[in-house]
Amino acid sequence: MVNFLKIKAIPSLGLIITLIAVALASELFFYIGITIFTQQALGLVLGCSLAIVFISSPIKNSNKNKITWYDLFFALIGFFIGIYISYRYPIVSAEFFERREEAFWIGLVVVPLVIEALRRTAGLGLVIIVLFFLLYGLFAHLVPGQLNGRSQSFFKLIAYLGTDLNAIFGLPLIIITTIVLLFILFGQVLLNSGGSDWFTDLAMSLTGRSRGGSAKISIVASAMFGSISGSAVSNVASTGVLTIPLMKKGGYKAPSAGAFEAVASTGGQIMPPIMGAAAFLMAERLELSYNEVILAALIPALLFYYAIFIQADIEAVKRKIPPIPKEEIRPFRSVIIEGWYFFIPFIILIFSLFELNKRPETAAIWAITSSIILSFIFSYKGKKLNLYKVLECLINTGRAGVDIIIIGAMAGIIIGVVEVTGLSFGLTFVLVQLGGQNVLLLLIVTAIVSIVLGMGMPTTAIYLIVATLAAPPLVELGIEKIAADMFVLYFGLMSMITPPVAIAAFTAANLAKAKPMETALLACKYGWPAFILPFIFVFSPALLLQGTLYQILLSSISTLIGVWASSVGINGFYRKNLGLFHKIIFVIAGIVFLIPFQDYNYNEYILKIIGIISFCIALIMSYLKR
Repeated sequence: MVNFLKIKAIPSLGLIITLIAVALASELFFYIGITIFTQQALGLVLGCSLAIVFISSPIKNSNKNKITWYDLFFALIGFFIGIYISYRYPIVSAEFFERREEAFWIGLVVVPLVIEALRRTAGLGLVIIVLFFLLYGLFAHLVPGQLNGRSQSFFKLIAYLGTDLNAIFGLPLIIITTIVLLFILFGQVLLNSGGSDWFTDLAMSLTGRSRGGSAKISIVASAMFGSISGSAVSNVASTGVLTIPLMKKGGYKAPSAGAFEAVASTGGQIMPPIMGAAAFLMAERLELSYNEVILAALIPALLFYYAIFIQADIEAVKRKIPPIPKEEIRPFRSVIIEGWYFFIPFIILIFSLFELNKRPETAAIWAITSSIILSFIFSYKGKKLNLYKVLECLINTGRAGVDIIIIGAMAGIIIGVVEVTGLSFGLTFVLVQLGGQNVLLLLIVTAIVSIVLGMGMPTTAIYLIVATLAAPPLVELGIEKIAADMFVLYFGLMSMITPPVAIAAFTAANLAKAKPMETALLACKYGWPAFILPFIFVFSPALLLQGTLYQILLSSISTLIGVWASSVGINGFYRKNLGLFHKIIFVIAGIVFLIPFQDYNYNEYILKIIGIISFCIALIMSYLKR
């Protein structure tokens, strides 16, 4: 029985999830003449996901090779409630007031199952957050002050959460099913057809000949693959198995190797053109074009990777780490000739999004289809797709997407409570009051909240939650919407490398056989720009391409110099080890350059001149000591 469920049932359910996602994204139901509500398909997706969770993730401390009767019971209930919702949703939705009792019973089954599935996949922390919101929904009228809201009866709240378009089956689950799962499938296709090997070889041919080339290979490969994968952890797992041993062999200590991989993989989630699918979510949420979002994200992402490169280079010089031996590096020309076809799906994706203005899901379908066709024809290092591997990609996508689907349902519960109680207005008011009219204080509070909310979650889930709860107060104080959303996204992602729940850093530490906490702290050190850049682009939107060409260039150059000078000062090395006073001069110069331009007035220019003088003094000291 156990073998049947694990070998047959879970793959079948994973396949169903992916096929439904592909059908919705490609509008297959429309083309074959079947009219269905999106929520009918989502009901089946959620039902299959619940069944997979209860079969594959037993109650804590129980035997994983044994499925208890109650786990099987929950799995069956979850699966059949999904089928029931799929069948009954049109009627319940059209006749909600007459069918409210039926909606209540649906919610009474679905909501507890989602919460328990969440506990098994994401841990108790998120469950506590959900329960807090549910309690607020029931007792909002008793909360004093500005957080006082419209409480709902247990009957009304559960009926609403179980069936309303603004709750479980709302926007988060729709976007995850129709967009995010497709990019997970795209990543799976690339992984199984040799794409991740090609990214690594391409990175090696580009950077392997420079000092500390092994770390730079990791940074480039993780940036490229991480933008697609949608998960820092899966990015670490896929590229880290190659790059971490390469770094250790090259001379980097195990914690440093793990830290560079973790921070580079996390950064892939903010790297255009895909940003782990966050770009599409942001475009939908802010009602902007996809082009506007990725162009806004471009300069901060490049600055982030520039800073990591600097630190990898400094570490290489300090430890006298040589380039990768020439015989281990494939010539760039050879890599391109053998893997040129990997470019085509990306060209199709970008062209369809930019030039043809296609929806993200349509562009993803085209890119996936072209990637599959090309991988049937060509091979890279002997890897190519066949029908069995395509089936494996479809199954793995469904299974990999289960955690995100459950978190999407959880986000729907939170959004539903926020909407029905009016909590969003009260929460915005309280946070704005907390910051007074001091935007910096509010930003610091929001950054901490975003890191806490983002702990242990995939990129898309992080964005959905932090953007819903933490971004509105920033907009209320006059911050640009896209800057506010980018700010909370950055800090939500930093939970991946920030103790105590630094899951990307801990995964990398496991691969590097290093101490998890030491690796996480080093990752924070290497990734320090990600903690600073959001503050800069909030106060200086020119970094998000919101301004004139002069303002964009001035802000970018100032930040570029600031990142370099600060990195040198923090690491205490430029051509040789720096003394304390020398470090301080570099850090002061870096801080002055990092202070954002706001009004581009006389005082700001004077401040930058002080930075230039400090910077020149630090450089002269370095050359004199040499």
